[in-house]
Amino acid sequence: MNNSQYPSLLLENAVNELSRLPGIGPKTAMRLALFLLKEKKEDVNKFAESIRLLREEIRYCKECYNISDADVCSICSNPRRDHSLVCVVESVRDVMAIENTQQYGGVYHVLGGVISPMDGIGPDDLNIDPLIDKVRTGGVKEVVFALSATMEGDTTNFYIYRKISDCSVKITTIARGVAIGDELAYADEVTLGRSLVNRLPFENTL
Repeated sequence: MNNSQYPSLLLENAVNELSRLPGIGPKTAMRLALFLLKEKKEDVNKFAESIRLLREEIRYCKECYNISDADVCSICSNPRRDHSLVCVVESVRDVMAIENTQQYGGVYHVLGGVISPMDGIGPDDLNIDPLIDKVRTGGVKEVVFALSATMEGDTTNFYIYRKISDCSVKITTIARGVAIGDELAYADEVTLGRSLVNRLPFENTL
């Protein structure tokens, strides 16, 4: 769109900002902006305030790096979870995907990404060292790799495996019911649930 298509600079600014969201093109951004313009002011203010609070007040759990409203997330602070079982995931979306299966009762460790030299992402850019420290200090009996079945995910799995393989901890990975190349967050709940239940020793995948 060019500037002449906008009857208002305020509308143009709103469309430009909405267009920055992933998957939102100029036409969709225009439709969203016009929708918000028709809504009640109090509803739009509530929407804007929720976004502001999301950005300013949300925290990352100091135990697992999941998003949280407190210093420790609701999963890590739950005494009914098995804290000796740690599932290693790439992102917060993966935590939500696994939780939706209702097939996992342990805790998580969110790496914040995967090793990807092509993108300039190395081990030091991820939450890998805290995971290694957690395993080495004891209390962890099993580490489950649940990263996406991609080259980057496999590289990250192997890097962590090498770092903790000398520890007295069981190292497993989810079964490959999740197709090669698929992102974990987009797997259906049944497939993901079965992959967790039928996890296998990581050594078997080498």
